[in-house]
Amino acid sequence: MSNFKFKEFTINQDRCAMKIGTDAVLLGAWTSIKHHPFSILDIGAGTGVLALMLAQRSAAEVIDALEIDDNAYEQCVDNFEHSVWADRLFCYHASLEEFVEEIDDQYDLIISNPPFYSEDFKTDNHQRDTARFQDAMPFNHLLASVAKLLSAAGVFSVIIPFQEEASFISLAATFQLFPNRLTRVQGNPDAEIKRSLISFTRTEVPIEKTNIIIETGRHQYTDAYVTLTKDFYLKM
Repeated sequence: MSNFKFKEFTINQDRCAMKIGTDAVLLGAWTSIKHHPFSILDIGAGTGVLALMLAQRSAAEVIDALEIDDNAYEQCVDNFEHSVWADRLFCYHASLEEFVEEIDDQYDLIISNPPFYSEDFKTDNHQRDTARFQDAMPFNHLLASVAKLLSAAGVFSVIIPFQEEASFISLAATFQLFPNRLTRVQGNPDAEIKRSLISFTRTEVPIEKTNIIIETGRHQYTDAYVTLTKDFYLKM
């Protein structure tokens, strides 16, 4: 499917290795904007879906995205330009390393659906591998960069494999980033916990912990999932 229609925007994804998935939609809908961010950064933008979701949800005036892959970068720019929020959206074509070196600004909200090592093998599709495998963006590099780019009262929001949760949280603490919200994601009531949605701030506070189950049967979505995503999915 070359495009994906949401209620208020359409994503073209024919040039992107990583297509729209549940992870991105969950993260974009779950991320808190209660602190009214003025500036938002999406690290590893892909199609640009997270930046577009946050443009729809928030009044942020600066929404920047960062994408290293040539094709994904071009697609992201295209998706931004065809949205009603084009004037608030900008995509940088750079690696995270280059970006951190060149940018002095800090962001009130940083969001990332980082490439992670979810299988123990590489496929024959190099572009997809680069998008999917963690060696494209190691977690310590991501967290070190966030620590530099996040404003004093800013929030960092991420989705990672559940098995990486404990090590990611302890690694984040070494950069003085502490979890304040944690939601564990199950595909269905009988499935193992697959993902962790975590938001971090620079202040240590008690963690608000919840769980979400996506569906009870094939396409039988739970009330919690519908409530979370109904502003985006056409059929919710």
